[in-house]
Amino acid sequence: MAYVSMGEAHRRITDFLSRFSDAISSQDGAALRSLLAVSSNSSLLLSLADALNIFQDWARLVKQADRNSQQLGEILVPHLRCIQSFRIGRFVEAYVAFEKSANAFLQEFRNWETAWAVEAVYMVAHEIRVLAELADKELSSMGKNPEKLQGAGSFLMKVFGSLAGKGPKRVGALYVTCQLFKVYFKLGTVHLCRSVIRSIETAKIFDFEEFPSSDKATYMYYTGRLEVYNENFVAADQKLTYALMHCNSRYEANLRMILKYLIPVKLSIGILPKMTLLEKYNLIEYTDVVKALKSGDLRLLRRALQEHEDQFLRTGVYLVLEKLELQVYQRLVKKIHMIQKQKDPSKAHQIKLDLIVKALKWLEVDMDVDEVECIMAILIYKNLMKGYFAHKSKVVVLSKQDPFPKLKGKPVSS
Repeated sequence: MAYVSMGEAHRRITDFLSRFSDAISSQDGAALRSLLAVSSNSSLLLSLADALNIFQDWARLVKQADRNSQQLGEILVPHLRCIQSFRIGRFVEAYVAFEKSANAFLQEFRNWETAWAVEAVYMVAHEIRVLAELADKELSSMGKNPEKLQGAGSFLMKVFGSLAGKGPKRVGALYVTCQLFKVYFKLGTVHLCRSVIRSIETAKIFDFEEFPSSDKATYMYYTGRLEVYNENFVAADQKLTYALMHCNSRYEANLRMILKYLIPVKLSIGILPKMTLLEKYNLIEYTDVVKALKSGDLRLLRRALQEHEDQFLRTGVYLVLEKLELQVYQRLVKKIHMIQKQKDPSKAHQIKLDLIVKALKWLEVDMDVDEVECIMAILIYKNLMKGYFAHKSKVVVLSKQDPFPKLKGKPVSS
């Protein structure tokens, strides 16, 4: 920290207070948004934090600047205290101060009839989540209960309520909804998303197309992830594809996050990505999964799942990928059928179960004839294969017309 004189510290603080007051009086939402930031590394915030540490009696300056409006002081005193605590790494103190400031700001926002300060609300919603996550890490490191993120979720619900009514402010509801989703996913309480989704998708006061494009993309990303967890793959495909198509192409990290979920969804409905896509977005964990589906290599699929198990479990797609085994079995039988067709076209549709057992053994997958028969029965039942069993001779007789139906964008039938 560079040396800051008492006079310079005084000037920086009074300048910030003046900017804050001017932003509200002139209803400049963009300016107010930047002044409500805490976690950014802007030069304004860094210099202000230095000044607050030098000029210890800064609360008196707030009171002097706030003679006409006590409410402004109720926002600014805890806000400045938050900035001060944040810069010295006291995140629990920073969160507590910011929550107090945010509640005072929300009270003021409710009294403003127009939506000029919606951008500032976005900053408050973002910062309270970020600060809560940092505070919970600090609490956990001290062996205490991490409870601040849950508190942030409760505050965001109040913000959502202030935006969800009729009027121009409702345009901000989707951004706050996305912040709520981030909180609920982090806490593992995704079931709480339902009530917010219901409010957005069934309320007549909301027209989805009125919301900003970036908010719509984020919303579709999170609701798409929920559909993945619920194994509604057609809906998940639609929502995640929407998110991908409407995501700004400059934000490769965001595109990669969407693809992490969209790729397993596409795989589950029979659509394989190109290897160039996996390479471009560094999604190499899916490379062997795709190769296994193409080649019918069950061993390769299981190795891929084992190698990247932690990653797939963390993103919640492990069970989705595990269920791809049926498609791999289908591909294996299809390859055997193609080889037999080249040798003896008249008997290509008759595949001995023992031959499948041998193919699996070559892939280091030990199964007896009864187990293979069970798998073939499941393939037929799931409409991944058309045919029937000649049980006595242990032969699966494939249909001569389209024996291996394509999924055509639909999930394997349950």
